[in-house]
Amino acid sequence: MAAAAKTRGEDRVAIYRLGLWLFMGSESFLFLALLFSRFYLQGVQRPAELNQPLGLVISIVLLLSSLSAYRGETCAVYGDQAGFRRNILVTIGLGFLFLVGVGIEWSEGFHFFPPSTGFGTVFFTLTGFHAFHVLTGVLALAAVLVRGRKVQYGPGSYWAVEGAVKYWHFVDVAWVFIYPTLYLVS
Repeated sequence: MAAAAKTRGEDRVAIYRLGLWLFMGSESFLFLALLFSRFYLQGVQRPAELNQPLGLVISIVLLLSSLSAYRGETCAVYGDQAGFRRNILVTIGLGFLFLVGVGIEWSEGFHFFPPSTGFGTVFFTLTGFHAFHVLTGVLALAAVLVRGRKVQYGPGSYWAVEGAVKYWHFVDVAWVFIYPTLYLVS
């Protein structure tokens, strides 16, 4: 009886994983369409006023958040509750720091390349769409963290953490393509 319940649980997690991968695949097509729209609308031109140092800093922040997310997931897998909480909190903090950086970029962008311009349209759409995904990732990680206070994650019982962290990595990988498209191509 216990073996059958374990098999059903494993089947359910496999379905969850498939669903997450299908969701991220569909989101990838949306990001790709937005990336290609940059070249269709603007070619390879970018405004000189684009704050490239800030773009680099927020990119580093987001990539570091992937490391702490991975560490948090690894801690959850091995049942290290304190390490899990610490690393997920760091990830959430870095996610918020990234959003603050995007907010600074937006306030500068409104002055130099407003949304009514070609680059402004692309810039605000791409960064806004991505920032929304960062925010939902932060909320997913926060939900996992809150749930982690009641549920002890450990071997065989960490799907919620795995799902949230995989989504977080997806958001980071999306930025790896957005950053050069907006900040480096010219």
